[in-house]
Amino acid sequence: MFHQALSHQPQFQEIFQQLVRVGEESGSLDSLLDKLAQCYEQPTLELRDTLAQTLEPLLILVVGGIVGALVISMYLLIFQLGNVLG
Repeated sequence: MFHQALSHQPQFQEIFQQLVRVGEESGSLDSLLDKLAQCYEQPTLELRDTLAQTLEPLLILVVGGIVGALVISMYLLIFQLGNVLG
């Protein structure tokens, strides 16, 4: 039985295993797994959106810092060449 195989896996919660057992016994395992997937999907999507909103400004700052460092290094090189030639 599927619920017995799940009982040997520590990453599955006890409530998940019990729901699978009930779904097997009632013959509606497919619809029960669909409902479980929807329950687990919502927090995952919220976490993904939160991480994306948090990382976006950080990545903009990193890329801006790299571009700024490149621009400053190019201007410093031009000014040093101007001092040597002038």
